[in-house]
Amino acid sequence: MAKAEGETVIKKYANRRLYNTGTSTYVTLEDLAKMVKKGEVFAVQDAKSGEDITHSVLTQIIFEQESKTGNTLLPVSFLRQLISFYGDQMQTVVPTFLEQSMHAFTEQQVQMREQMTRAFGETPLGKNFQAPIQMMEDQVRRNTEMFRQAMQMFAPYSAAPASPAPKKAEARDIDELKEQLRNLQSRLDSLGA
Repeated sequence: MAKAEGETVIKKYANRRLYNTGTSTYVTLEDLAKMVKKGEVFAVQDAKSGEDITHSVLTQIIFEQESKTGNTLLPVSFLRQLISFYGDQMQTVVPTFLEQSMHAFTEQQVQMREQMTRAFGETPLGKNFQAPIQMMEDQVRRNTEMFRQAMQMFAPYSAAPASPAPKKAEARDIDELKEQLRNLQSRLDSLGA
């Protein structure tokens, strides 16, 4: 695997050790997590085969972060929904949707930080973000609305009926969504033929 411009190659050996070819040092998953947080771009290769295993190593970092801290980023309901998409027709759409959602979320966080700095300057109030609760609540509302609208894209013709049993309603909505996707796929297949 050729090194892309600005991309560091990390080699993973059979003994599970990781070697940073950019710094010529062994690193840990924690070191790789710090590199990600700094915005450093890297690819992980199997040292023997040269296979790109970046995805599995990043997944392993997420697993370690989720299990070592009490503050998880991935709620159980999200994990269940994510797992349910594997093998489903939605599987091809989910990665792009999640990537775009995270990109939009990151941009909004940057904008919020800039607004806080403009509003409060370099004061302790502006640095710790504790006081402006209203701004954060507004941001959460906008994010929630954005996600709701994005999810409507997947089920544009179904309205979620009010139900005394939300779990049954959610399961029914998911079944309806799957049926709509099957119908859409059939139409696409017939158009392609």
